[in-house]
Amino acid sequence: MIQMRTYLTFIILIGLTSPGCKSDTISKGTPECIVSMINQIKSQDKWSPPAKVFSYSYKGQLVYFIPQRCCDIPSILLDEQCHIVCSPDGGISGGGDGKCTDFFASRREEKLIWQDSR
Repeated sequence: MIQMRTYLTFIILIGLTSPGCKSDTISKGTPECIVSMINQIKSQDKWSPPAKVFSYSYKGQLVYFIPQRCCDIPSILLDEQCHIVCSPDGGISGGGDGKCTDFFASRREEKLIWQDSR
């Protein structure tokens, strides 16, 4: 019983003293142009649903995906230099711009780079 109590106390102390994961923190190593885009999003009113930025491996390159935020607004897929690759979904048709229709099936190595925690 004492060992269990000691173990639980230890776990609670670690939880209380460890820095928590802040979803508003931008992943280390994110290109400066992506950081600038995130800061631009943060300067706007909160999106509904809240904004997120993911990285993926797609067709042999590292890309950054900003999901659609509402209604007819398309998502954005960017390369590491913030050049727009395509809009995989969203827009009036819901299917994006049609330039990367295989994105959702082909993307790999998803990593959440940032999400708006406001």
